[in-house]
Amino acid sequence: MSKYTIGVDYGTESGRAVIVDLSDGAEIATHVTPYRHGVMDEVLPGSGRKLEMDWALEHPADYIEVLTISIPAVMKETGISPDDIIGIGIDFTACTMLPIDAQGQPLCFDENLKDNPHSWVKLWKHHAAQDEADRLNDIASQRGETFQTRYGRKISSEWMIAKIWQILNEAPDIYNQTDLFVEATDWVISQLSGELKRNQCTAGYKSIYHHREGYPDREFFKALDPRLENLTDTKLRGEIYDLGARAGGLTEDMAAKLGLNPGTAVAVGYVDAHAAVPAVGVVTPGKLVMAMGTSICHMLLGEEEKEVEGMCGVVENGIIPGYYGYEAGQSAVGDIFAWFVDHAVPGEVKEQAAAEGVNVHVWLERKAAEYKPEIKVAASTQTSALGAAMFAAVAAGAEAGGYDDIVEAALHMARVRDESFKPIPENAAVYDKLYEEYSRLHDYFGRGGNPVMKKLKTIKEEARRSTETASIHF
Repeated sequence: MSKYTIGVDYGTESGRAVIVDLSDGAEIATHVTPYRHGVMDEVLPGSGRKLEMDWALEHPADYIEVLTISIPAVMKETGISPDDIIGIGIDFTACTMLPIDAQGQPLCFDENLKDNPHSWVKLWKHHAAQDEADRLNDIASQRGETFQTRYGRKISSEWMIAKIWQILNEAPDIYNQTDLFVEATDWVISQLSGELKRNQCTAGYKSIYHHREGYPDREFFKALDPRLENLTDTKLRGEIYDLGARAGGLTEDMAAKLGLNPGTAVAVGYVDAHAAVPAVGVVTPGKLVMAMGTSICHMLLGEEEKEVEGMCGVVENGIIPGYYGYEAGQSAVGDIFAWFVDHAVPGEVKEQAAAEGVNVHVWLERKAAEYKPEIKVAASTQTSALGAAMFAAVAAGAEAGGYDDIVEAALHMARVRDESFKPIPENAAVYDKLYEEYSRLHDYFGRGGNPVMKKLKTIKEEARRSTETASIHF
C-alpha cells in the first residue's frame, strides 16, 4: 500500500496543498486557495484604517483557511485514506512575521488591538521598516559586527529585526503586549501541532541567527536601542530546529478539520524558495537552483562558509542539513512583471489579447518568444510544495513509511524533467551583448553609481506627504 505526505506552499496571494506519493514523488492532486483578504497594502479590514506607504500586511486567518479548504479538497479528490497520509510539511514566504500573545494567538485577533496595523502579519514585502534597517546596518558597521559578512553586508528592511524595531518605535504598546515575534511558517506549524518550534531556515536567513554562534550579542541589540537589549532571550526566545525535524503530531482539533488522523507527523517550517532545492534533487554541492516566482532566488550548497559580494545570506543547515546554503537573487521580479502587465502596456495590446481570448501576460509571452534570445523552461508549479512534502516524509521517519533524511527522500521523490536546454551559439552572442548592458546597470544601481531607486522613492513619499498636508489645510 502506497504512503503519502501533504505539502502546503504558502505564496504571496494564495496557498496550495499537494498530495505526494512517497515512492516516486508523483503529485497525486493539488488545490489552490486564494487568500480571502489578499495583500493589505492600503487599508485594514473592518476599520478601513488607511495604511502608510510601503506597508504590506496579511490576515493570519487566511493561512488557516488554506489548510481547512485545500487539504480536504485533495483528500476528497483522491479518495486516499487518512491512514496512508504519514506527514504534513509547509513552506512559506519569508520574512513574513507576526506578534502573538502568550496563548499563541495573533494580536490582530484581539478586538482591542485589531485597529492597530502593527498587530497584523507583516508580509515579506513590507518595506516600511527601511529607516530601522538603515540604522541597523550603520550601527553594525561601526561596531564591526562579523555577521554582516554572512548577509552581503546588508540586513534588509524585509527581515525580522528591522520589522520588530519598527513595531517598538511606532507602537510600543503592541511590542509590550507581544509574547513572541514569530515567522508565519512557525505559527502555522504551531496551529497544526500545538507546538511552536522555530526553524533553522527562517532564523538563519531572516533573523541573523547563526547555527554555532546564535544571535548577535546583547550589546549589539542594546546599541540599536536599549529596549531591545534582551530581545533574543524574551520575544525571540525558543530553540531553533533543523529542517526535517518533527514539530509534533497533528492535534485532535486540526485533524478533525482537515480530515486526517490525529498524531500525523508535522515537520518544522521552511522558506518557500528553499524548499525547491531538494525537490529537484539537489542535496549536495555543485549545482545552482533558481526558484522563479514573485522573486527570483538563486541557491547553492557549499561545504564551508565564505563571504560573497551581494548575497542575501549563507546559513549552515539553512537549506540542506550538513551544508552551508547560499542564497542570492533578484527581489520582486514577479511583482515587477505584474505591474508592467497591469500598468505599462499600450491599450492596443490589451485589445489584441482580448480578441485572441488570452490574458495580457500570455499574449506578451507569446510575442516575446518570437525573439531569438528568450529562454523557455518548463517545471512543476508545485516544486516548493513537493519539497515541503519531502521534509514531511523525513519528519515521519522510515518506520512510518517515510525516510530517515532528506538525501534519501530526494533519491525517491525529487522530480526534474528529462528535457534540458543548451545555448544556441547565434543567440548566445546576443545574450552576451545584453549581459554587458545588464552589468553596467548592476553597477549603476548596486554599487553606488547612483541610488536612483531610493531617490525616486523619497520623492514619491515627499509628494504624498505634501498632498496629504495640502488636503488637511484645505
